[in-house]
Amino acid sequence: MPSKSVLETKQAIVAQLKDKVANSVSGVVVDYKGITAEADTKLRKELREAGVEYTVVKNTLLKRAIEGTEIEGMSEVLEGTTALAVSHEDQIAPARILNKFAKDSDGKFVIKSGYMDGKVMSPAEIAAIADLPSKEGLVQMLLSVLVSGPRGLAIALSEVAKAQKTA
Repeated sequence: MPSKSVLETKQAIVAQLKDKVANSVSGVVVDYKGITAEADTKLRKELREAGVEYTVVKNTLLKRAIEGTEIEGMSEVLEGTTALAVSHEDQIAPARILNKFAKDSDGKFVIKSGYMDGKVMSPAEIAAIADLPSKEGLVQMLLSVLVSGPRGLAIALSEVAKAQKTA
């Protein structure tokens, strides 16, 4: 049995992880073995700039932190080396950044699982979400669609007016 101080430390870590997961909008769990320190530093910088918290975690402590939550199903992938990336604002940022990094790593960096809005996601679902455009890109697409309708109507009316003048 661990000493009282070790047990208290582990309980504090579990409480922090539980709080981190509960207050996040999305998260991704990865297996990071095989990446270089340089690549890890670059990844951490990119995640930090996007407002994503990235932490190496012990599997047993993360299992305890998600025990009894909607994302408890993620426990089955918690083996080997594990890191957790969570975002408190941008739902897609962890998936987008980590998926790109995983593609570029030649199998050395693997997405295990993730969650969004209390739903556990598979690596394939995370990859699909990662390929979505950013919020700004979606807004631009929507505006383009909204503007194209009135613009097309204006052009059609202009042509009708020109045709009536010549007739």
